[in-house]
Amino acid sequence: MPELHLTTCFYLWQAPCCGKLYVCRLCHDAEENHQMDRFKVREVQCCECQTVQQAQQTCQQCHVQFGEYYCDICHLFDKDKKQYHCQDCGICRIGPKEKYFHCVKCNLCLAQDLRGNHKCVENVSRQNCPVCMEDIHTSRIGAHVLPCGHLLHKTCFDDMVRTGAYRCPLCMHSVWNMEDHWDQIDKEIAQSPMPTEYQGATVKIICNDCQAHCTVPFHVLGMKCSGCGSYNTAQEGGLIQQPSDHPGRSCWGGGAV
Repeated sequence: MPELHLTTCFYLWQAPCCGKLYVCRLCHDAEENHQMDRFKVREVQCCECQTVQQAQQTCQQCHVQFGEYYCDICHLFDKDKKQYHCQDCGICRIGPKEKYFHCVKCNLCLAQDLRGNHKCVENVSRQNCPVCMEDIHTSRIGAHVLPCGHLLHKTCFDDMVRTGAYRCPLCMHSVWNMEDHWDQIDKEIAQSPMPTEYQGATVKIICNDCQAHCTVPFHVLGMKCSGCGSYNTAQEGGLIQQPSDHPGRSCWGGGAV
């Protein structure tokens, strides 16, 4: 969650690690060869009257307000964005609080419309974003919850969409409804028959969406899962040559990730 960077300085944190004054932990970390633990901050300096005092929302000397929002646990000063401190997450979140709930298994706050409507992955927010490999839990960038339950930074997900990537970087599950795209591939395959020598060939695949193992007709444009109809599949082994009149399609197995 972003600290308040103001044109006019209202306060400076006194870093508990080195005693130097900074407007926020990010400014400190950019200048020093160590990181500041904002939870250990005990004192701030008022930029108006220069008084060093216990960290609080309003200057005890000149009564300047350091921030519209202040958390005395995170020592976070910010504009009012309906923030709230989540005890289970251990940090402040942008609210309003009534629109979010804390999922105990995922160990993060999610929008109320995801209550009972998402796939839980234990402690998922404590993992780094699989795209940029940066922290998600305390990131100032919002998180996007994929259907498989994994998290990406919202900006990283938007980048994936722009580049046409549609698989979760961790489990390869499709990250949105691909039915229209699969229908389009069906049409392209119907209009593009394979050469005669490959028309009887099949291949074993595993489906990244339903985890089924199938034997299906080989086509360079894609191999369709017999279980769920997805083209989000991976080939297992080489081509299996069969008579051209062989149906060449079977499916078995399957299970959760």
